[in-house]
Amino acid sequence: MSALRKILAVVLAVGTAAICHAEDAPAATINWTDSGWIVVASALVLFMTPGLALFYGGMVRRKNVLSTYLHSFVMMGVVSVLWLLAGYTIAFGKTTNGFIGGFEFLGGNGISMKEPYTYFTPPTTIPAGLFMLFQMMFAIITPALISGAIAERMKFGGYLLFTSLWSLLIYAPVACWVWNPGGWLFGKSALDFAGGTVVHLASGASALAAAIALGKRKALDHEPILPNNLTTTLLGAGILWFGWIGFNAGSALGMNDIAINAFITTHVAAAAGMLGWLLTEQIKFGKPTALGAASGLVAGLVGITPGAGFVTPVAAIGIGLAAGIVCCLALELKKLFKFDDALDVVGVHGVGGALGAILTGVLADAAVNPAVEGALKTNGGRGGLILTQFIGIAAVGVFAFVGSFLLLKIVQAVVGIRVTEAQESEGLDLALHGESGYNLEAQN
Repeated sequence: MSALRKILAVVLAVGTAAICHAEDAPAATINWTDSGWIVVASALVLFMTPGLALFYGGMVRRKNVLSTYLHSFVMMGVVSVLWLLAGYTIAFGKTTNGFIGGFEFLGGNGISMKEPYTYFTPPTTIPAGLFMLFQMMFAIITPALISGAIAERMKFGGYLLFTSLWSLLIYAPVACWVWNPGGWLFGKSALDFAGGTVVHLASGASALAAAIALGKRKALDHEPILPNNLTTTLLGAGILWFGWIGFNAGSALGMNDIAINAFITTHVAAAAGMLGWLLTEQIKFGKPTALGAASGLVAGLVGITPGAGFVTPVAAIGIGLAAGIVCCLALELKKLFKFDDALDVVGVHGVGGALGAILTGVLADAAVNPAVEGALKTNGGRGGLILTQFIGIAAVGVFAFVGSFLLLKIVQAVVGIRVTEAQESEGLDLALHGESGYNLEAQN
């Protein structure tokens, strides 16, 4: 009996210790393999913004190349600071209303470098600080996308003020709606894996508002406006393709089967988008172009972004092909409605983002991602899910367009948004920045 008592005492002690340890254990632990991948993915997404600068910079006239590059580069400065101080908490603070997050992370407070972001169920397996950093890279490139629509005619000060306000008042709330666990579209199980609505539709709708508010470039109807260097545009497109791997596969927030699927779907959609655009050009104009190849692969990337972690690779080929064809045809919208979208942000990002969101609802597969099964149940089946996707498109598109137009009117009243005719004629590089991108006439 004495021996039995000792055994029972040991078992009880071990059991008590185990229970106490379980109670003291954190709800989630950090997986450093997952974290390592998201560090790499964050760097890849950051690299997309210089890639965007090259992509856009090659398409404008020589006298505006530096101005166009700077529109992308300056976002890495402005938005990085704004996101840490305020944007992140608006997007991912705990929301009680579904529209904006709480302010517990205001000023960068309370963002742990050791514990995960716990509002997801289950919590992330990466530190909250790394999640914030990854999302920062999305916040940087999104307003930079808008700059393609306003190229060659917007005041630099007006651009800085508009994009600063836009990142806090348009982008961050939309990110809350779609990606915050308490967001109203998240609650409806609207599917947007990596930003078809949050990034591309929002920037495309805002680009349309900006193009309308600014008006046309003075030379548009009077002289040819030719790209200064399509080789840099092709290089930029290649960098975007490379960086988009982090954009989409990183949105799995870990190194797992969904990340691998997103990598594959992203790559094949870009390939199919390029082929679809070139085929459309061949049929329409009789000649495929290098600019078309660059634009098509970007269209394919935009189209697959909302569904990269929800659809099969074969479905991704169809999405990319559709995006390449539809976005190429969508460039006619600016001629039909007579707005000056200088670098086709509306046709590629706006139309491509909306198309991708719809096709995600149609083709999302629970075998790829269990979240799809939940979305189908929440929405009462495939038809309900597609309807929810349309609701998300309408809500984000209208909010981004109207909100951007109002912000531009405010900026116009405060600092102005359009350069003078003399500055536009001289070129924004010299007129606004005192520099020239190509000093071809300089003597050695």
